[in-house]
Amino acid sequence: MSQDYFAEEDVILTKLEFDHCTDKNDANSFHISYGIDKNFLFGCGISIASVLLSNPESKFVFHIFTDYFSDNDREKFDALAAQYNSRIVVYLINCEKLKVLPSTKNWTYATYFRFIIADYFSGKIDKILYLDADIVCKGSVQELIDLSFDESEIAAVVAEGDIEWWKKRSITLDTPKLINGYFNAGFLLINLPAWSKYNISTRAIDMLKDPEAVKKITHLDQDVLNILLAGNDRFVDGKFNTQYSINYELKKDKVFDPIPNSCVFIHYIGPTKPWHIWANYPVSEYFNRAKENSPWQSVSLLSPSTSHQFRYSAKHYFKQGLILKCIYSYINYYAKKLF
Repeated sequence: MSQDYFAEEDVILTKLEFDHCTDKNDANSFHISYGIDKNFLFGCGISIASVLLSNPESKFVFHIFTDYFSDNDREKFDALAAQYNSRIVVYLINCEKLKVLPSTKNWTYATYFRFIIADYFSGKIDKILYLDADIVCKGSVQELIDLSFDESEIAAVVAEGDIEWWKKRSITLDTPKLINGYFNAGFLLINLPAWSKYNISTRAIDMLKDPEAVKKITHLDQDVLNILLAGNDRFVDGKFNTQYSINYELKKDKVFDPIPNSCVFIHYIGPTKPWHIWANYPVSEYFNRAKENSPWQSVSLLSPSTSHQFRYSAKHYFKQGLILKCIYSYINYYAKKLF
């Protein structure tokens, strides 16, 4: 790991193992990782359950990097590993150095955990899949398990937007190669030897600490990774990162499931997540199905608690014809805004 930023003995405070796998040979396992804060632990658990539910014949090891993990979380994730005869490893990390890096309302310091993940596993395994915790699996990942990299390919990624968006990003980020594609960093199948060879984590952190570089970026580490990987990334089918915002439902005339059958990973982008109680649409069923087949089965979906959430819940309740709930949410929204 980088001596400047990610010395393992300084970053990894505690390692918790929930191992209920009968086959202890990790050489047969596909490694999947998450980097999250406490707000995404619920989503992370269901994401893992969805992978296991959709891929019963495959063997996985899941790695969760977080700065918070309660006794209740220990109980639930241990039960999840036991339910699916799987292995889950949790790494409690010291993230003080990351807190000095740029952040926004939508992107906290937890977005930088993926750099720690990549550095931690360099030299240990050849590849690891990084997923955002708001991604749910609904198909086979065998294609990713079988994927072989060329030595110059740093990661397999999925394009975001269209050619016009790529042009704008290439100009804004002063990276002409982005005209060939700009990716969403919520899905990264990382070729660890190449990531290490090109020193991606240290170079990314250096850019994020450079005021001149930060002036260009709007999507924090996603922009930085697109700059650094341009020309050395490998674009794979969009089925591996099908992005959908539940807030799109507010603009639709009819309620239907917009996710194609071929989709492997649905990525619930935007502020409304499927674990929110007001996200009551067919598109949330992939999350709900995994939840019903997990230790979180009896855990209630989350109610709004912030002014931002009350505002969105009010809009969704109105869309759903739940007028009393809509009024209640708007009252709470204005109360929180005023007081």
